[in-house]
Amino acid sequence: MAVYTEIAPAEAAALFAALRLGELTELAGIAGGIENTNYFADVRQADGSMRRWVLTIFERLTPEQLPFYLQLMQHLAAHGVPVPAPQAAPGGALLHTLRGKPAAVVDYLEGASEMHPGEAHCAAVGAMLARAHLAVRDFPLVQPNLRALPWWNETAPVVLPHLDGEQAALLRDELAHQNALAASAEWQALPRGACHCDLFRNNVMFNGPREEARLTGFFDYYFAGVDTLLFDLAVALNDWAIDWETGAHHEARASAMLRAYQSVRPLSDAERRLLPEALRAGALRFWLSRLWDWHLPRSAHLLTPHDPAHFERVLRQRRAAPLAP
Repeated sequence: MAVYTEIAPAEAAALFAALRLGELTELAGIAGGIENTNYFADVRQADGSMRRWVLTIFERLTPEQLPFYLQLMQHLAAHGVPVPAPQAAPGGALLHTLRGKPAAVVDYLEGASEMHPGEAHCAAVGAMLARAHLAVRDFPLVQPNLRALPWWNETAPVVLPHLDGEQAALLRDELAHQNALAASAEWQALPRGACHCDLFRNNVMFNGPREEARLTGFFDYYFAGVDTLLFDLAVALNDWAIDWETGAHHEARASAMLRAYQSVRPLSDAERRLLPEALRAGALRFWLSRLWDWHLPRSAHLLTPHDPAHFERVLRQRRAAPLAP
């Protein structure tokens, strides 16, 4: 969501006109995030009313990869999961082009991210994530999680020279552990499907007073891929249900999320046993990606890379004090 590609208002206006969405009145870059260029786009519709959209320019994903993400969002929206539905051209295409790069226009979700969630917020996320996991049972497209184990194995040698001895030992040990886990028959038998794979607090919207906040949507599906459903749940737990200063497990918020998730989609015995392992996997994935962005940054207007030390703490906590199944 950093601004890598500067789009002139006239260029964006031509796209919105081609999509028959209305007249662009304002275009503003969105700060935060690290992968794509995003803009808020305010449009005057044919009846004179105003509507906001989100325009995304894809910086790394290719036109061959993008149909998976866009059709997944379209599928989830059709199944009642609140996500930003992509807008099609008159001929039906969901993928567009700006400045020679692939682009999409999606719904703007009302509300704001809750960066200090309580148990009720975690429960709402858990229940909706379970609904999303049920909704993808008949989603026909298959694309792997591009930031899964093969990417970890490729990226670790790149970031290792930037680590001190203790950090390097931790990375090598955890990566060896995750390779062995992934090869095990029990892990390979876990339920799989199209997952968000990045369901952090800043990728969920709530509306209304904090005490009565209503979940209005999940967004930023551009790290999605087919993976174990347990990994997707673990990624969410590692962000929503920890102490943010230390990375330690927060029992009340974790319990709220897990109870709500299982009220919609009960975990299997194997998933409950392997949850501590999935939490370690989720922590490793984001420690690695933040190390990569921190030490090998790309230039971008409004870009602020995330400190990798946070997920190093989370990983150490998940190894030292595994969450009880």
